[in-house]
Amino acid sequence: MNDTIASRKQPVRSPSSAGIADCDIHPTLKDRYGLHPYLSKRWRDHLDQYGELGFAPSSAGFYDSYIPWSCRRDAWPAGGPPGSDLALMRKQHLDPNNVVFGVLEPMDAQGGRNLDLSNALAAALNDWQIAEFVEPEDRLRASVVIVPDDAVAAVAEIEQRALDARFVQVQIFAGTTEPLGHRRFRPILEAAAHHGFPVGMHIGVTRCGARTASGWPSYYCEDHLVLTFAAQSQVMSLILDGVFDQLPSLKVIIIECGCTWSIGLGHRLDMLWRRMGSEVASLKHPPSHYLHQNFYFSTQPVEEPDNPEELNYLFEQIGWDRLIYASDYPHWDFDDPRYAFKARISEEHKAMLFRENAKKVYRIL
Repeated sequence: MNDTIASRKQPVRSPSSAGIADCDIHPTLKDRYGLHPYLSKRWRDHLDQYGELGFAPSSAGFYDSYIPWSCRRDAWPAGGPPGSDLALMRKQHLDPNNVVFGVLEPMDAQGGRNLDLSNALAAALNDWQIAEFVEPEDRLRASVVIVPDDAVAAVAEIEQRALDARFVQVQIFAGTTEPLGHRRFRPILEAAAHHGFPVGMHIGVTRCGARTASGWPSYYCEDHLVLTFAAQSQVMSLILDGVFDQLPSLKVIIIECGCTWSIGLGHRLDMLWRRMGSEVASLKHPPSHYLHQNFYFSTQPVEEPDNPEELNYLFEQIGWDRLIYASDYPHWDFDDPRYAFKARISEEHKAMLFRENAKKVYRIL
C-alpha cells in the first residue's frame, strides 16, 4: 500500500504550515448541461431525451427555504448558481479566510436506479472537478465520486483516480440503500484503504423511501436534522460488521452530520457490547475504540452548548485529534472560521482543528 501511495503524482501545493484546511466546499454545475463536455454522446442524448431517474419518489417534495441548493443569498454569481463560480469562491471564502487546502464535496451523481447512467455521471463529475476547479486553483482537491450500489464500477473508478494526488478521498453519501458494513460494499472499502483514501461520508441520501425510519417529517427543521441520523447508523454498521478489524488503516470522515452525538453513541455501544458481545464475538475491541481510531468528524454543523466554554469539554471527549474544520460553503449555514466557535480554544487545539488533523487524514505533505 505504501508503494501505491508514494507513487501518486504530486502537484504543486500551497504551504500548509499556516492557514486553514476546509473539508467541505461544495462546487456546483453552472447549468443542467454542465457535465455534457465530460459525457459521451450516448449519455448526453440520454439525458436530453429521458433525464435522470433518481432514487427519490416523485412525491418526495422539497422545502422552498432550501430551494435551490440550500445556499446563502450573497453567493449567487451572475449567470449561475452558488458554488459554480470559482472567482466568487475565491473572493468570498478561499482568500479572506486563508484557506490553503479545501476538499470539494459535489452533491450530484451519487446514485440512481439506472446504474450505467449513474456511473457515467460519477466519472464525468470527477473529470469536471479537476478541469473546472482543481486545475485552475491549486488550493482545492477533488473527491472520488462513486456509485456505491455498483461495487465493481466503484472500485474501477477508485483505481482509475488512485495515482492522481489531486483526489484525496472517496465520497459516499450517508443515506445509502443499505448500511456500508454489509459485505457487498466491502470491495469499495478495501480499495479505498489500499490506496490510502479516507471515505468522506457526507450528509445526503441515495436510497428510496422516507427521510426517517418512522416516515416523512412535517417540518423543515425536522427534515434538516434527520439526515444526520443516517451517519449514526453507518458508524454502528461499520464497527459491528468488523470492517476496521479487517481494514485497520481505513479512515472514515463524517461530514456535515454533527459530531457530539458520537460521545453518547460510543458509551451506549460499549454498554451493549459488554452485555451482548457474544453476538459480535469476532470484534477485537470495544466499539468506542474504533470511534477514536478510525473516525474523524467535521465541525459543521457544530452542536454548540449554551455555555460556549463547555464545547472544550465535548471536543475533549470526542478527541481533539478527531475533528476537522468544515465551512459548508456556499450553504446558508456556512461556518465562517473567524466566528464558528465562541469558546476560547487553545492555540494548540486550534492548529489541530483547523489544519493538522486534515493534513494527517488527507495525507497532505
